[in-house]
Amino acid sequence: MIRILVTDGMDKSGVEKLTSAGFEVVQQFFEPEDLKEQIKNFDVIVVRSATKVRQPIIDAALETKRLKLVIRGGVGVDNIDVDYARLNGITVTNTPNASSAAVAELVLGHMFCLARYIHISNVTMREGKWNKKNYEGIELSGKTLGLVGFGRIAREVAKRASALGMKVIYSDICGEMPGCDEFKFHNMDDLISTADFISLHIPASKDKVPVIGERQFNHMKNGAYIINCARGGIVDEQALLDALESGKVAAAALDVFEEEPTKNEKLYKHERVSLTPHIGASTVEAQERIGEEIVSIIIKHFE
Repeated sequence: MIRILVTDGMDKSGVEKLTSAGFEVVQQFFEPEDLKEQIKNFDVIVVRSATKVRQPIIDAALETKRLKLVIRGGVGVDNIDVDYARLNGITVTNTPNASSAAVAELVLGHMFCLARYIHISNVTMREGKWNKKNYEGIELSGKTLGLVGFGRIAREVAKRASALGMKVIYSDICGEMPGCDEFKFHNMDDLISTADFISLHIPASKDKVPVIGERQFNHMKNGAYIINCARGGIVDEQALLDALESGKVAAAALDVFEEEPTKNEKLYKHERVSLTPHIGASTVEAQERIGEEIVSIIIKHFE
């Protein structure tokens, strides 16, 4: 029997479908040292963000040569040593389509929070404060949204932002994207200096160097807004704090952090930062779609 280890949770209906199809599914999180032992007994491992499938885990799996498939339930695979796994005959894949709408809606939600002070007024009102005069916001309509990276999620954000009356521009490592004529391509520096709102949609770099640091903040418009619902580490958190304190950045929204759970107290207590605990794909609908895509990948792989 094909054994599947699900370490970071999976939609119940997806587990039921796998079980009905004759697979054995074990749902349990393991710390790295324990995972090194457990991985030897499974044909498939399904992870999200919490579990890291690094070289030592893969080396342990190679002792029994049982592991055939690693699936990341989500968009990125930067928590998996992909090249090393594939070099050793292990297939690595993800579910790139399932969570795009969910993440895009969270990005827009954070933008509304920043523009209308929803994040902080919700806190101060619970403290009994009526700070109405402090919360004169701005409208998103007419503002320029710059998207750094223009993959599936960014395009979903672009469609929604455009419907709100925003001007959408983008940069991408692949250059100008075909079939996206309604959105204007800019190089990274021009985008940063032009956009009112900047939203990041790129993976973490292999060398872990932030994409948005002191130099990039200095080139932004005064009073720009930045949103990161992509990957922790692509924004230098100290540089962000400095930009917030100087007023260069009006406000920021973060769903991902350099360290998770974040211990950066200056960041998570800052009144001009809107925060969520890495919940980009955490909707009922997205989890159902992720589960369905995982089931499809596994069945197709072993048929």
